[in-house]
Amino acid sequence: MILHIAGGTVKRRNKQAHRVDTLNDTQVDRIRRNPDFIELTRSRKSFGWTLTIIMLLIYYGYIALVAYQKPLIAQPLFGSVTVGLVLGIGVILSAIILTGVYVLRANGTYDELSRRIIAADTAGTARVANLESVR
Repeated sequence: MILHIAGGTVKRRNKQAHRVDTLNDTQVDRIRRNPDFIELTRSRKSFGWTLTIIMLLIYYGYIALVAYQKPLIAQPLFGSVTVGLVLGIGVILSAIILTGVYVLRANGTYDELSRRIIAADTAGTARVANLESVR
């Protein structure tokens, strides 16, 4: 199962059944109070902004070099390959690398937190169902 959090709505997506289960208010409140959910949202936001700032610094640093250090950028390294070309390729590769770093974190830490959140919610739903069946 995948936990989707968008626009204040929490949904579980069941990959095997290809359906989306909308959670009731009690489940949403329970998930939002879950320490793992709080950690997941805090960590994703913090890490996402960190990677964004790194990429912006790399990109705008390259643009600043192009704008203010044209002789350096135009310096040939070998043949017709210039410093600017190598740095431009470096900007593209850094985006790919930063994406890979995020995917590694998402597939490790974030997936584990999501599994724990879903397990806790499933246990909570089972407890609520048991209480309602007793009534």
